[in-house]
Order: sequence, then C-alpha cells, then structure tokens
Amino acid sequence: MGAAMRRIQAGNVLSAFGLGFTVPYLYVYVAQVRDLGASTAGVVLAVFAMAALAVLPFTGRAIDRRGPLPVLVGAALLAAVGAVGMGLAGSVPAVVLAAALLGAGTAVMQPALATMIVWCSSTSTRTRAFAMQFFLQNLGLGIGGLIGGQLVDESRPGSFLLLFSIEAAMFLVLAGIAGTVTMPRTPSITDPRPAAEGGMRALLGHRAMVQLCVLGFVLFFACYGQFESGLAAYGTEAAGIEPSTLGIALAANTAVIVAAQFLVLRFVERRRRTRVIAGVGLIWAVAWLFAGYAGLGHGSQAMATAAFITTYGLFGLGEAMLSPTVAPMVADLAPESMVGQYNSAFALVKQLALAVGPAVGGPMGAALHGPYIVTFVLFSLGITVLALRLGRKLTPAQDHPYLVARSRVVAQHKPDQRVAV
Repeated sequence: MGAAMRRIQAGNVLSAFGLGFTVPYLYVYVAQVRDLGASTAGVVLAVFAMAALAVLPFTGRAIDRRGPLPVLVGAALLAAVGAVGMGLAGSVPAVVLAAALLGAGTAVMQPALATMIVWCSSTSTRTRAFAMQFFLQNLGLGIGGLIGGQLVDESRPGSFLLLFSIEAAMFLVLAGIAGTVTMPRTPSITDPRPAAEGGMRALLGHRAMVQLCVLGFVLFFACYGQFESGLAAYGTEAAGIEPSTLGIALAANTAVIVAAQFLVLRFVERRRRTRVIAGVGLIWAVAWLFAGYAGLGHGSQAMATAAFITTYGLFGLGEAMLSPTVAPMVADLAPESMVGQYNSAFALVKQLALAVGPAVGGPMGAALHGPYIVTFVLFSLGITVLALRLGRKLTPAQDHPYLVARSRVVAQHKPDQRVAV
C-alpha cells in the first residue's frame, strides 16, 4: 500500500474500533442506564437509521464536487459530537438529537472512505484494498466490543460516558489522519455519462448498476438485516438458544471473517465476481438450512446450538467472499466523475435493507419459524440467480479484472516470434 492508502486504512480500523465500544450497548444504555424506557430506545435506534437515510442521497454529489477528504473530515467531526452528546444525554430530546448526529456522521463516512480507497487504488489493486478494509473493520469492531464489554457497568452511567468518549476520540483521530492524507490524483471526466442531466438520472439509466443495487438489497436483507433481529429471535424462540450463545455466534462470525479473509482472497480475485456472489448465495442457503435444523430438527440442545453457531460461521465465510467483490464492482461500474454518487447510492441501498430487514424478519423469526427459514432460503437462492443475471450485463473488465490485467501483461511481454533469415 502507498502512504495515502495506509493512512486511510489506519483511520478506518480506528473508527471501527471506536464504534465497537458502543454499538452492542446502545439499547441497554438508553433503556436501562438512562432509564428512558424500551420505547425510547427503539425510537433512538430508528432515528439512528433514519438519519442515515436522510443524508445519503446528498452525500454522493458532495463527494464528487468537493472531494471525499473534506466530506470524511466533516462526517467524522459530526459523529464525534453525536458520540459525546449521547454520553451526556439524560433526556429524550437530547438522546434523539445525539442519535441523529451520530447516525448521520457514521453513514456519510462509509461512501467517503470507499471513494478515497477508489482514488488511491487501481483496478488491479482495488480488490485487495477493499478486502483489507473489511478485514480491519471487523477486527476493529471485535476488539472494541471485547474491551468495551470489560469496561461497561450498568450500575455506573460514568462507564458509558467513558465508552462514548473513547468513540468520539477515535472519530477525531480519523479526522486528524484524514487531514494528513494527500490524495494521489483527482479523477478526470473521461466518460460521456456524467454529462447526462442529473447525476441520479444518469445512475438510474445505468442498467448494470441498478441490477447491482437490487442484488445488494437482497444481500444485505438476507444477511445483515437478520443478525440482531429475526435470526436472534428465531434462535431464542425456536431453537432454545441462550442469549449468551448469541454472543458466541457473533464471535464465531467475526472469527471466520478474520481467519478466512485473506485465505479466500486469491480464490476470489481469480474468478468472475458475479460467480463468486452466486456462490455466496448457495453458501447462505446452506446456512439457513443449518438454522432450520437448529430450530425445527428436534435434535439435542447441544446439536441445535452447534448448528446455530455454524449458521453464523457460514454467513462469515460468505461475507469474506463478498468484501473483495461487491465494493470494487461498484467502483468499476462508476464513471470517474460519479464515484461518490455510486458509492452513496449503494450505501443507501444497504441502509434500506438494514431498516426493512429487522421489521420483516423480527416478527417472522419470533412466531413463524418454518416460513421464516423457507423465506430466507429462497432469498439466498435469489442472490445466486440475480448474480448470474448481472454477469450478462458486465464487461470482462468489470466482472473479471484479474484475467483482463493478466492478458495485458502477457501481451506486453510477448516475445518476438519472428525468425531471422
């Protein structure tokens, strides 16, 4: 990695480290520690998501006009203010306002960081750059959550103030590191599509990107949108999983991602991206079948627990395969002057899936156990179908950049086969 990329990745892992301190405990903090009730905690979580949905439609154009660097710094400062406000908030209006600032800031950071990675990488290095980002994010979240769990004490509100203060400090560190980054180049407008009237109109007219967004919604809806809602409810209600086991399952998910990320990278980058995504759909279908066995298989409790943890592990394997695949594809589909808008549009799709997923999966996982499993097995198989259909819309450079780059290298170094007479 170049100096700019190293600093971007360092800021990325530190901000994830800060988020890990507070994300697992936000509901408990609002409902119990501040004694504002479960309904207020639900509103806070909803505001956190809605703030992201409110700002993302405007983020991409700001990134493309001003550059990702000032947008990232502003978002990090906004998130830091929200984190401090959350730690000090003692009333409903204060905690809701803090949640809005924190949600908006963290949402804007995602496409800004992604665009900086695109600017600091080439088509041949982008796959590994995004794999590294995903690896470091999970590592930071896991370590932050582990340390935060040792510091938190529900009987001492001051311990939560410490957690939110550490989170704010990490956001300030991210802003400071980002401020020292010298971007290697400024994208030039070389594609005729940016001249189309209206950035969003041009994006919606790009059929391959629209198909990728649909695929992305199904991906996030069928996986991330179920982790802490539908799948957790299903595990406790249908499979009899202890709440503490949910933490073990999430730890298994993170462990598989950290262990498998670079093991699968060479396999992934040498194959067509859409076929890798199609394979993820099949892996996740098997994961949901394991979950079905855990809750509906009538085996022993030990077998049900092992099957449920395996479900989370298989999800982690799929995530490790997606990280070097989906985000680079978004970048390679984007015209050079619209990278920020494409990244923001895909982040918006992710947020929509994360908002809809719990609303649909939560009630189904708690009460409709059989239909819940069948529904998400079908959604996983739908990922495979959508990925294969998307592959027909992509150029070889977009779907299999490794092969294209290798072909160019071979062409450049092809020996002269003329024979002297």
